[in-house]
Amino acid sequence: MTLADDASRAQRRAADAARSVWVSASAGSGKTKVLTDRVLNLLLTGAAPDRLLCLTFTKAAAAEMSNRINERLGNWTVAAEGKLRDDIAALTGRPADADTCRTARRLFARVLDTPGGMRILTIHAFCQSILRRFPLEAEIIPNFEVMDDRSAAELQAEARNAVLVAARENPGSPLAAAFAAITASVEENGFAKLLTEIQSKRGALQSVLQETGGIDAYIDGLWRSLGLKPGTRRLDCLAAACTEAAFDAEALRRACACLIQSTSKTDRARGEVLAAWLAAPESARIDRWDEYLLQFLTTEFGFRRTLATAPVAKSNPWLIPALQAEAERIDRVRLRCAAISAAMSAAAIARFADAFLGHYAHEKRQRGVLDYDDLILATRRLLTRPGIDAWVLFKLDGGIDHILIDEAQDTSPDQWRVIEALTGDFFAGESARAVNRTVFAVGDPKQSIYSFQGAEPQRFLEVGENFKQRAAAVGADFDRIPLAVSFRSTEAVLNVVDAVFAQDPAADGVVFDATPIKHSAFRGKAPGRVEHWPMLAPRAADRDAPWTQAREQKFAEAPRAQLAQRIADTIHQWITTKQLLLSQGRPIRAGD
Repeated sequence: MTLADDASRAQRRAADAARSVWVSASAGSGKTKVLTDRVLNLLLTGAAPDRLLCLTFTKAAAAEMSNRINERLGNWTVAAEGKLRDDIAALTGRPADADTCRTARRLFARVLDTPGGMRILTIHAFCQSILRRFPLEAEIIPNFEVMDDRSAAELQAEARNAVLVAARENPGSPLAAAFAAITASVEENGFAKLLTEIQSKRGALQSVLQETGGIDAYIDGLWRSLGLKPGTRRLDCLAAACTEAAFDAEALRRACACLIQSTSKTDRARGEVLAAWLAAPESARIDRWDEYLLQFLTTEFGFRRTLATAPVAKSNPWLIPALQAEAERIDRVRLRCAAISAAMSAAAIARFADAFLGHYAHEKRQRGVLDYDDLILATRRLLTRPGIDAWVLFKLDGGIDHILIDEAQDTSPDQWRVIEALTGDFFAGESARAVNRTVFAVGDPKQSIYSFQGAEPQRFLEVGENFKQRAAAVGADFDRIPLAVSFRSTEAVLNVVDAVFAQDPAADGVVFDATPIKHSAFRGKAPGRVEHWPMLAPRAADRDAPWTQAREQKFAEAPRAQLAQRIADTIHQWITTKQLLLSQGRPIRAGD
């Protein structure tokens, strides 16, 4: 049995009777084929095409899956009897009888006759269809339009500009103070990234603001959660820390005298800094705080291991405990100042985000439009809204028996909440209809590339565990199937990948559970090679004399440009020297 047969057998096992299946498929393991085979299995076992809901992440993936299914069903319609039986047996793992073959030949026409066809679509398109059906319950305009990314970006730019104008025209307002705090620490490109992050996290932010009672209540709670009085300033914290009553001044002055009298240059230098700080007025101590702090803590804010040399410490046993006590006090002050800075930054960002998102939402209402994130957020609110959710789910429940999720690792938390709401009755025990209802998800957290859209790869595993518990509670089946067979790469490459990600630094952010990364190559005997190229450093462009007239544009050679040129040169050498492509038994050529 080949590795491909083993993966297919695992998929068939899950297709027979499982109520919930979580497939962790590695890169190149044929995720689309696994999902396509699952749909075909369901159709062969009598599932109605209009009661399947297959959610993909992109329109291209939805189109590819639809084409694969239609091509397979079309081939079944005209296939010879023997070939059809073999194809069905390979798919289901069971011999195909005459009734099964007859069903297979009719499926193509059955799918074509299904009103609207099978629902293989993006989750955004599915949410749009729900909102079209229940606009009043979702509290949105019935004839809303969906903005494309370009229109949404233009409207967001208008909202940003309106907020900036409001901050400028009201210099004493909380919004102006928030904007001033942000611009003090964020440059232009960072500000653009901040807006993108606010937009991607707006669902979570709006939920928090709603739960806490608005932006002012949220900011107040933010300060108090850090043990701070709202509005506390770093200057106030340092002023309190520099008063004589805040530390043991007498012990520190005695310590200064001992350090200054030491024969060690290090001791004397530290003693002089401490003495100067202690001799300064309380108001002036604030200006010297950073220098004072570095006598006790390192630049990375760790405690200095040596506060005094051994001879001085030995002759003055009280010295080190006194200096250590001051070091601990300074570290507490530092942490409190850090908490104040964090609270001020978080509060400023939250207030700006609230104003920005509020203006953006207002403009969308005025125009009667929604963006793609609105589709998810509005559907989530609709399916979890008390007094409304039960009615909507009842109406939807009659039309969904099987939910399939492609590229599940790129599903955001809000999208998962929509899916969990849709499957609530799947695990409620016995159904009024005698049907085996299923959830089938295919994904791999290591492959999540859409985190900027709010995806959290860890949620794939967490939601899978949640479905496992829900299935166990009602005695339903749950199957977690790992597919580690890669059909794209070779054993040499995969072995290096596994070795790299077996190391802790590399595994961080890629391995989300205790399971080590292990790939198997379907092309086990195919040749492969991994070359390690040295790191490239930037090379500065040649500079002309200051008085030379500029006649041409010159660029500094960045590492990325150097690497691109090196790759191009390497490929050119392969082609010109007619290096052999072992897998094809011919020289390498353009296109390989």
